Amino acid sequence: MRILLVEDERMTRVALAGTLTREGHEVVACADGTAGLGALGTGEFEAVLTDLRLPGASGLDLLREAQRRGGRAKVVIMTAFASTDSAIEALRLGAYDYVSKPFRPEEILTILGHIEQLHSVQRENRELKRRIRGLGDAGIVGSSPVMRALRETIRAVAPGGHTVLITGPSGTGKEVAARALHELSTRASGPFVAINCAALPETLLESELFGYRKGAFTGADRDHQGYFESARGGTLFLDDIDDVPVSMQVKLLRVIQEREVHPVGSRRPVPIDIRLVAAAKTDLKGLVAGGTFRADLYYRLNVIPLRMPLLRERREDIPELVRHFVTRHGGDVQRCHLDPHQSRLLAAHDWPGNVRELENLVERWLALPDHDLRELLGESPPRPRAVPASPPELPHVDGEAVDYREYMDRCERRLLDWALARSGGNVTTAARLLQLPRSTLRSRLEN
Repeated sequence: MRILLVEDERMTRVALAGTLTREGHEVVACADGTAGLGALGTGEFEAVLTDLRLPGASGLDLLREAQRRGGRAKVVIMTAFASTDSAIEALRLGAYDYVSKPFRPEEILTILGHIEQLHSVQRENRELKRRIRGLGDAGIVGSSPVMRALRETIRAVAPGGHTVLITGPSGTGKEVAARALHELSTRASGPFVAINCAALPETLLESELFGYRKGAFTGADRDHQGYFESARGGTLFLDDIDDVPVSMQVKLLRVIQEREVHPVGSRRPVPIDIRLVAAAKTDLKGLVAGGTFRADLYYRLNVIPLRMPLLRERREDIPELVRHFVTRHGGDVQRCHLDPHQSRLLAAHDWPGNVRELENLVERWLALPDHDLRELLGESPPRPRAVPASPPELPHVDGEAVDYREYMDRCERRLLDWALARSGGNVTTAARLLQLPRSTLRSRLEN
């Protein structure tokens, strides 16, 4: 820490400054109150150690100045003139602590240790507030009542280390919520490790989650750190926990209860330091009733339940989500603006794939901008058109003379109409039929 030391007794000042410097602190030492006030006005300090009675300004003057500057510097009053009245007055004005001379250096170091912890907590709180303000950037998009309630729940439970169980069908954004819980927690500086339990074969699940030691099985030619160890100091997200076989559920329960893992091939437990977030796409209560999920594991996971809403339960969020996904995938928000007809079309869709289905639709829309949105949704396949397979015949020429420019324009119009009809209105396909660059065809259509 950076410490301001104001002490008029030279021996005390030199000795205490030396002790603090050896402990790794940066010390600015002053011999009187006036110099102390000057130093306080020109520098940032985490702590101020000051005698109560000083030449020039007093220790209480320094305390008042520190408070006026916001109170970041915690003030410790030191004096040989100890009295109840002076102690009460100093504490009333906002002093962090009060020590009487003579004191042992250890007393000061203990107080400074507490101040350092306080500053650390305050820094964490400031960082949490900053992250909370940027929660939308963490992917929690939507202003509907159900999403506002979800955001408030995440803000409330994120700072703690409690286990969270996120439920909801596929595509509702369970991993997005898990990442938000991590980003808003005190573990945000640690790793976020996500593992899809359904993606791992049962034979590999234990070794991947808990790790293994060299020689544990054929092919184990080195030690391997499991996901529980990799997430040390951070958050482990177990997605599709409902797909974990019963034989593995017993081992997971033991790890959660004992806060340690046993790597395959090792008898020595390894302590773990993680925040566990699990997710299930099916009703775990139903699985418990059916005997395919352990009740004791369910209750260990379901400390704080978090339900992700279906997209059709928050249809009013669709335009905001579209803008979010257009930006995420590098599109132009202005060009991809939804008109009223498109907004009604998306709001009426059932969205069985939830938010993931909407994101996939936006990606297709960006890749195929000339396709009708209904067609991209798969609700209205292109109608078969009675269009000749060959280009149209040239317009008939009447008389002996003809306006060349007008005739060529009519030819071009017939050809363009044929290509657009043949391609179902898709400019890219029409350009390919005419063997023209897409930009050239667009220019001809606009003219």
